[in-house]
Amino acid sequence: MPSNYSIMGLHLRYRLWIAELNSDITVLRIFDEYMAELATIKNEPVVKAGLKIFSDQFTGLRKEIDDLRHEMHLDKMKLAALSKNSTSKESKVSIASGHSAIKKRYVAFRKNFEKAKKEFGVFESKWMK
Repeated sequence: MPSNYSIMGLHLRYRLWIAELNSDITVLRIFDEYMAELATIKNEPVVKAGLKIFSDQFTGLRKEIDDLRHEMHLDKMKLAALSKNSTSKESKVSIASGHSAIKKRYVAFRKNFEKAKKEFGVFESKWMK
């Protein structure tokens, strides 16, 4: 995104990211169901250990989703207020600098989430035969 952010552009970006995070929550719920099913099918220590690792990882990802969504929602509210008083350049700078930090966190989250999905897919396919 360019360094000169539009209020509506940021607002739409946050809406898109929040929608993607909501979708990620659904994926995590399905993975929880896979783990529950796998726990009933396989009673091997290696499977239980793997499930524990993924459970902890998914819990951390869910917390990160909740934190990101909360911050994005707050920024969306600030953007709505700013759009009503769009004469304040100071607020635009504040929003832009805050966006940069959230964007970095979101990009890092996306990488971690995609890696976790891939690893779980390999684990699940190995044991759900």
